[in-house]
Amino acid sequence: MEGQTIPVYDAVCLRSIRRVTEIFSGKWSFLVLEQLHIGTMRFSELSRALGASTKSLTDTLRHLEGNGIIQRTVRPTVPVTVEYSLTDKGRSFDKVLLAMKEWENANESGMIEKRSGSR
Repeated sequence: MEGQTIPVYDAVCLRSIRRVTEIFSGKWSFLVLEQLHIGTMRFSELSRALGASTKSLTDTLRHLEGNGIIQRTVRPTVPVTVEYSLTDKGRSFDKVLLAMKEWENANESGMIEKRSGSR
């Protein structure tokens, strides 16, 4: 290994990656992001679109709101209307999602072969 150059990810970089994955962890986070990229949605619309349980969706929305990814807006109607939308911070994650898509596209054939070969 002497003389070999190995890329080093410093501890700060790895901590940042860990924090980001904690924000977007969970089964529903990316699916909620996908729906809210379409536009602002009410809880019931998200629930129908995703098929998530009320508890799972509520927990995911609170987690994403607490991390500044989505915004919850309460409209004083009868009954009260609650809408969810992406914040600027949530929309800024688009760059990461596009990079992930590019990585998947570049490596898709190897992943498909791997998946079909493991059945």
